[in-house]
Amino acid sequence: MIEEMHMFAAIVEQSSMNKAAALLNLSQPALSRKVAKLEQDIGSQLFRRIGKRLELTPIGQMTYEYALELRQLHRRYLQKVADYESAGRTSITIGASLTTLQTTLPDFIKALNGSHPEFDIKAVTGKTHEIVTYVREGKADIGIVASRIEDAQLHCVPLFEDHLLLVLPKSMVVTDKGMLGIQDLNGLPILLFSKGTWYRMLTDELFAKYNLQPDVRMEIDSFEAIVRLQHTCRAATLLPQSYVREQLLADNDLTVIPIRELAETKRTTSLIHADPAQLHPAVRLWIEELAARSKS
Repeated sequence: MIEEMHMFAAIVEQSSMNKAAALLNLSQPALSRKVAKLEQDIGSQLFRRIGKRLELTPIGQMTYEYALELRQLHRRYLQKVADYESAGRTSITIGASLTTLQTTLPDFIKALNGSHPEFDIKAVTGKTHEIVTYVREGKADIGIVASRIEDAQLHCVPLFEDHLLLVLPKSMVVTDKGMLGIQDLNGLPILLFSKGTWYRMLTDELFAKYNLQPDVRMEIDSFEAIVRLQHTCRAATLLPQSYVREQLLADNDLTVIPIRELAETKRTTSLIHADPAQLHPAVRLWIEELAARSKS
């Protein structure tokens, strides 16, 4: 289709079939056949011949406008490819908050390596406000944080929504009344993530909202350690949905107990970056792909 649109645009811009044929290094009869084939494919006449002059039909005008857009799009594509090829391997530094380090970053890097093996990926970690500072100061190319960031110097691309899940050892009996409600967290032995992250703030906000006082046995800064200690401590925990996998539950003999109020504890995980013009072309293209997927 690109070749046909290029041919069609040349005829319009030369205002002559003969001149366009010479420009395209085609014979005039061959060019006429191509025009006839294009009109057949579109299902409409593109030109009217008035004396020796060619005039666009309304559909012909629409087609010419489309051909110009396609030409610009093709040029931008070729420029991106040229930028990408000339740059070679790309070093990219990703900043991850303490929560996304354990929930999102591993899968993120795996997917990035799969689609862009030419990237040399480095990672820095910190609390959300520290990651924001790293990106703003150019110490990280992009950041992955468990919240939306409102900052005039940064661009924020929402990736997905997350919420809390109640995870228990299968052997742990909490109630004999069937379904649990949010008030059943009162007095429940529980392991919590250490303070200072969005995840812990979300947990504390939940407890305050419903006036809950669970029996907090430990506060640990590792989801992996929390999961491993659940059976030893005979305690529940609240984990982000993005961390919980079927294999994780099976390997550790755990189960998820649905509680309606927990599904309402939504938080958006986002990618942040500074001025796109300062990013490597391949990184910029990849971010554009991510943004398009998040909107679909």
